Amino acid sequence: MELKEAIKLIWQNRKYDTSSEAEALSHLNEEVAESLKALSRGDRQKAQLELEDALSCLFIAFKVLKIDPDEAIKRQIDRMKNQPGRTMHIFSNKVEIRVGEEVRGGWAIWSADDLKDAKKMAEEFMCKIIWEEENEFNNSKEEEIANVGKN
Repeated sequence: MELKEAIKLIWQNRKYDTSSEAEALSHLNEEVAESLKALSRGDRQKAQLELEDALSCLFIAFKVLKIDPDEAIKRQIDRMKNQPGRTMHIFSNKVEIRVGEEVRGGWAIWSADDLKDAKKMAEEFMCKIIWEEENEFNNSKEEEIANVGKN
């Protein structure tokens, strides 16, 4: 099925009538939030159903906002290709977050717990970790970080 045809069918079978852009986006937000809540409770099936409802809400929002889905996909792919990578650079005494070559933030490293927190943040923000220098807390980087708090 073509994307434009799918949007047309979803629009014809929608459960609510809206011409308000804010209302359409609010419905989308609500369905995504419900999916996330279901997933956090471990209910993957409910999360999937809510996400499928969110897909319908996304299509409705595209229609209300008069967004051409094919053009939106092309623009998104271009943005994804050109988006600078996020990296976390770990030095002997500090951590830096970079987007491309620009430093966007950083903090001092005082303990192995700081390294564990840095790794957790890197995962959360989808940053690649780059170990710039050895430091007293990363002799065996992954092992020490994994063992923090287990003693």
